[in-house]
Amino acid sequence: MISSRASATLVPVAAAAFAAAFIAFEHFTGGVQTHHFLGRGDLPGFSNWLSLLVLPLLGIVVAVRIRRLQTGHVGKSLWPGFSAGIAGSLCYGAALASGFLLGLDSVSLVLFAGLLPISIALPVYRAECIFGFVAGMTIAFGSVIPLTFAVVFATLSFVVRRIALLVWSALRGRRA
Repeated sequence: MISSRASATLVPVAAAAFAAAFIAFEHFTGGVQTHHFLGRGDLPGFSNWLSLLVLPLLGIVVAVRIRRLQTGHVGKSLWPGFSAGIAGSLCYGAALASGFLLGLDSVSLVLFAGLLPISIALPVYRAECIFGFVAGMTIAFGSVIPLTFAVVFATLSFVVRRIALLVWSALRGRRA
């Protein structure tokens, strides 16, 4: 089993290795792509070279979160919770990207529409969820555009869940 300390180091290293392998593959198979918002050339474009910066930085944010939580959980491994967040969001992002790459528009549309209820039901604002989602979508869209969507849905998740918590605690306070 991987300790929390080892996983805090492993995540940014794995992110940097993935980004480097991705860029190397693109470089040697036709050149590093640039992705535009909504697929329109008149909108801003972001080169996949930015993945060499974005993915390791997200990995560092996850590592900092692991180390910060590690101080309060002495003797307990944080990795099972983090790995579930990373794996779940990675699979969801990869499924969304695969649907797009394979031309399965209905699958992509359903998965994209599913982001709203998922972001309300689950705490997708956590660093590991953002990291997994961005890593899963990097192959199809680079890392900047998925990061933008992840930040939007993470903000929505945070705000809605905090408001629900305040309402719930206010209702519980009245009943007591």
